[in-house]
Amino acid sequence: MSETSLYAERPAIGVSACLLGHNVRYDGGHKRDRYIVEKLGKHMELLPICPEAAIGLGVPRPTIHLVGDIQQPRLVGVSDPNLDVTDKMKQFALKQVRELNHISGYILKKNSPSCGMERVKVYTETGQQCIRKGTGVFARVLMQQHPLLPIEEEGRLNDSVLKENFVNRVYVCHRWRKLQSTQMTPASLIAFHTEHKYLVMAHSQAAYQRLGKLVSNLPRKRLTKITDDYIQELMNTLKRRVTRKRHVNVLQHIMGYLKQHISRDDKAELTASIESYRRGETPLIVPITLLRHYFRHHPDSYMSKQVYLQPHPDSLGLRNSI
Repeated sequence: MSETSLYAERPAIGVSACLLGHNVRYDGGHKRDRYIVEKLGKHMELLPICPEAAIGLGVPRPTIHLVGDIQQPRLVGVSDPNLDVTDKMKQFALKQVRELNHISGYILKKNSPSCGMERVKVYTETGQQCIRKGTGVFARVLMQQHPLLPIEEEGRLNDSVLKENFVNRVYVCHRWRKLQSTQMTPASLIAFHTEHKYLVMAHSQAAYQRLGKLVSNLPRKRLTKITDDYIQELMNTLKRRVTRKRHVNVLQHIMGYLKQHISRDDKAELTASIESYRRGETPLIVPITLLRHYFRHHPDSYMSKQVYLQPHPDSLGLRNSI
C-alpha cells in the first residue's frame, strides 16, 4: 500500500496559533515553528487556537503571568495585578476542549502562562520570586479533560525521540477514533490490537501482555468497559520513550518471519543492519527499510498489517534521526 493511500485521512491536531505564524502574541508577533507548519502541516490538519486572544485580551496586550499556588495559580496582569482573567480563561478552556473531541493531538507553546505544559513560572504574591513548576491555565484544563490525548510543547519536539513518540501517538489516536466511528465489535478491537502488536512491544512487553489479557475474553455486554480500559492502558504505554535496545528486540522478532524465505547472505545483511543500529552507527530507518524491502518480495499477511513498520508517513523523516 502506498504512503498516499495509507495516510489519505489527515488527523486533526490543535496548535497554539502563534506557532503557526499567526500574529497573536502579547507583542503583536508570532513564534512560527517551521517543522510544525511545513512538515506536520502536509500530513495533519492544524487547528490554530490562541486562548489569550480568544478571551478578548487583544493584540498587542498587557503581559500576564501566573501568581500564587502552583496547583491553582491565578492568571493576572504583570503591571496591573487587578487584571485577573483566571475564571474567564477557565471558562473558555472548558468550552473549547468540549469542541475538540475529534482531535488526535495538541501542540502547546512552551513557557506560556496560558498554554505552557510544564515548568511555567509561577510568581509569589509579591512578585519577587518564582518557581518553574507551573502549568498554563488553558493547558491544565486541556490535560484534565483529555488525559489520553497526545499533548506536547513545541520545545520538547526538538528531541528526536520525543517528536517521533508524539507523532506515533497522534496516528494511533487517529486510528482509534476511526475505529470508534464504526460499530465497535470484539473482532474489530482484536484486529486493532493485533495490528499494533510490535509498536506496543517496543514500548513495553509487559503492557502488551496486559492488553492481550483484556482482549482475550470479550463478552459483548462488557465491551464498552473493556475498550475504555484498553485505550487508557495503550495511550499511557505509548508515552514511554523507546530505547534502542527495545527497538532491536522488536526488529529481531520481526526478522523471524523472514528466516524461512531469505537467503543466508540476506539474513547476514539484515542481521548486520540491526547490529549497526544497535551500536548507534545507523538510524532506525535503515533496518526498517531493509525489512520492508524483504517483505515486499516475500509477503506475509500478518506482517503486512503491523503498524510498527510504518506508523507514520516516511516523508516526515522521524526515524532518520533516532
